[in-house]
Amino acid sequence: MLIGIIGAMNEEVIQLKETMNLKETKTIGGYEFFKGELYGKNIVLVECGIGKVNAALCSTLLIEAFNVDKVLFTGVAGALNPEINIGDIVVSTDLIEHDFNATAFGYDFGVIPRMENSKFKADKDLVELAKEAGEKEFGKERVWTGTILSGDEFVASPEKIKWLRDTFNGECTEMEGAAVAHVCELLGKPFVIIRSISDKANHDANMNFDEFVKLAAQNSKLIIEGMLNQL
Repeated sequence: MLIGIIGAMNEEVIQLKETMNLKETKTIGGYEFFKGELYGKNIVLVECGIGKVNAALCSTLLIEAFNVDKVLFTGVAGALNPEINIGDIVVSTDLIEHDFNATAFGYDFGVIPRMENSKFKADKDLVELAKEAGEKEFGKERVWTGTILSGDEFVASPEKIKWLRDTFNGECTEMEGAAVAHVCELLGKPFVIIRSISDKANHDANMNFDEFVKLAAQNSKLIIEGMLNQL
């Protein structure tokens, strides 16, 4: 079994890279793919960059070039659910591209015309593994499952939080996960998105993000470690 692990930013992959037994580095389309072993499992690790296009291209290259069996995406996000706090973990049950807007043609926000699905469901077994790993590490009260929203926007306003929560009932928002999910669904690969909360997506989001991104990345690393030990 070969597992693909993606992070958007260097902070989200560097700790995993430093821990893994690196055997091969391959550059494709400007992305560096690190192949080797991590916690006894064969993996390919890659930093995709920020935003949905970067995430979609990188995910496609990962799947097509290495034929990974499963895809894990790890990184940080802003909370939408007011009960979720900085440092908590959100595991995706499904993902929506919140900035897809074809409402002029009668579609709801987030619906992609002429696609069977616009709400991309994560693999149930991977969701359960991630949830169990998170609860073991941080406790049940700090691990959440639900809908994760993605869009090419760093959300930093209470008004936007309310709209996203009211419209999609999302638990958190970020900029890559739904694009990875979209690609995995089209290419038939099981996946899960794991997000550690770095900010509350409000007026303080930019300040909180810089302060907590490394902590959040460390939390995500611990979840991946727990999952790989059980896969």
